[in-house]
Amino acid sequence: MVSEEEQAMRSKLEHLTVKDHGSVFGPCHKLPGHTVQKAKDELHETNERRGSSLKDLRVMMKERASEGDDLAKLVLDRFGDKPDSLLVRFLRARKFDVTRAHELMKGYVRFRKDYPELFENLTPEAVRSTIEAGYPVILPSRDKYGRVVLLFNIDSWDLEEITFDEVLRAYCVILEKLLENEETQINGFVLIENFKGFTMQHASGIKTAELKKMVDMLQDSFPARFKAVHVIHQPWYFTTTYNVVKPFMKAKLLERVFVHGEELDGYFKEFDADILPSDFDGKAPVADYQSIATQLFGSEDTAL
Repeated sequence: MVSEEEQAMRSKLEHLTVKDHGSVFGPCHKLPGHTVQKAKDELHETNERRGSSLKDLRVMMKERASEGDDLAKLVLDRFGDKPDSLLVRFLRARKFDVTRAHELMKGYVRFRKDYPELFENLTPEAVRSTIEAGYPVILPSRDKYGRVVLLFNIDSWDLEEITFDEVLRAYCVILEKLLENEETQINGFVLIENFKGFTMQHASGIKTAELKKMVDMLQDSFPARFKAVHVIHQPWYFTTTYNVVKPFMKAKLLERVFVHGEELDGYFKEFDADILPSDFDGKAPVADYQSIATQLFGSEDTAL
């Protein structure tokens, strides 16, 4: 039997607005009731399941490492003494399937092993200037589904001034920082890419290896639920770049990419124009990038 409270929360989930969610920045002090229900319905999360899955995951970490799997050894070295709150991120990202959560942990350490250049001296001060330049922008309000919205406006991006790797480094710090919040672990992220100013120089300046690195970041490398990628205002030659990326993308990610062009009806069904800045066809002012960096890191320049 479904309790009246559960029925009420499921009804609420069908009529959410941006006001029904907590802050993007800082910790989540109390999960909204409808988010707890969502975690139960979508992720199979209950108090009992969480407790038993954490025990099973810790056992699996030791067993797989003892079998001689190098990545499993790295997982145990990195996470063996870490608190449950960190391991729960991986369980949530894989709907409490312990085996898949362990595979994601291996993906997490593999990504860092494969791309050490992204993680060398990776502190807030190392990426702060990139975020203060707006690459990317974190919307201070969640969308109606409770997801964190990350914006990337390619229009004024100078690849020589801010390299592709510097942008990816900023994404890595942002993901780690925002995943401290339980609402974000459950509701996930959505990316909006505005390709209005995408030039031939951009298209030729971005290397295939860099695009693969970006795709690897989005799949199986972070305990994050990437729910969708929306592309707007792309020129005709965007297709060439997209076709380079597609072979690296798994079916699940491909299904979550929505290329709108100039037809934005579907885009506005998904996002409330009131939370989108004007440079993303919304009604809000252009984001204050410095303010976003301060909300993310605090006013002082301290290492993570």
